[in-house]
Amino acid sequence: MKQVLVIHGGAGVIPQTFPPEKIAAYKQGLARALGKGFLVLKNGGSALDAAMNAILEFERDPLFNAGRGAVYTADETHEMDAAIMNGRTLDFGAVCTVRHVKHPIRLARAVMEQSPHLFLSADGAETFAREKGLEFVDNRFFDDAYRYQQLLEAKEAGAIVRDHDIEAAKPMGTVGAVALDASGNLAAATSTGGTTNKACGRVGDTPIPGAGTYADNRTCAVSCTGFGEEFMIKAAAYDVHARMIYQGLSLEQAARKVTFEHLEPGSGGLIALDRHGNFALPFNTPGMFRGVQTNDSEPRVNIWE
Repeated sequence: MKQVLVIHGGAGVIPQTFPPEKIAAYKQGLARALGKGFLVLKNGGSALDAAMNAILEFERDPLFNAGRGAVYTADETHEMDAAIMNGRTLDFGAVCTVRHVKHPIRLARAVMEQSPHLFLSADGAETFAREKGLEFVDNRFFDDAYRYQQLLEAKEAGAIVRDHDIEAAKPMGTVGAVALDASGNLAAATSTGGTTNKACGRVGDTPIPGAGTYADNRTCAVSCTGFGEEFMIKAAAYDVHARMIYQGLSLEQAARKVTFEHLEPGSGGLIALDRHGNFALPFNTPGMFRGVQTNDSEPRVNIWE
């Protein structure tokens, strides 16, 4: 059985004028996340564990907008969302607007596996996290001088922006992973700090089932990145699944139709993986941080076409 891991680190403008050392740093970050996740598959682990381990590595990396790299709200704090889904069982877990949990993806999985609920938010999510013994940090743990400068620029412009759309040498974006394990099971996981200068309490597509994250063994696993409001209103992740199961489209056909015909141009991209090991990584922006590894190919990471 084929084993595959596909990851993304955000889609947006991502100017090709980056200094070579910055490009190298992003590619190294992608390679680390890919390597951590695929090692699980290589050792016979589950798609769920592989996707989560890739996200954990992203959440440790301040280059990406998740966990340690989470961006600032308009109130100069950090609020994070995350979700994970098991394609075999359709079990789903998500959290939003958490401020003190070091690894939101761990909390999302705990919600999925140890709670009667699918989705917990804010203080309720953090109360549950304490009950389950997850690691907490002060909200200042997520601070970063560059991201704070980004916030000030966004405020001055009166804008709410994806970080990878800012013409600067350090873009960031939502992170995601989709995996296929040796048992033929699919999983998807996504984590984000949202958008710079967002209102406190704003929730994007990442934790919404079928918007930013979805997995079903019958069809595919999907993780999205871009303008969350667009992906929510279009139910983008579920739409890839729906086009496959109801219209009989291939993964590539479904993913491309959603990205280039259903979503607004410039709104973002997605990664998708089917139960046969086929994958698609379409994006309607100039670039998307992404990577792929399979059991019969070398790991590959890329930013532009």
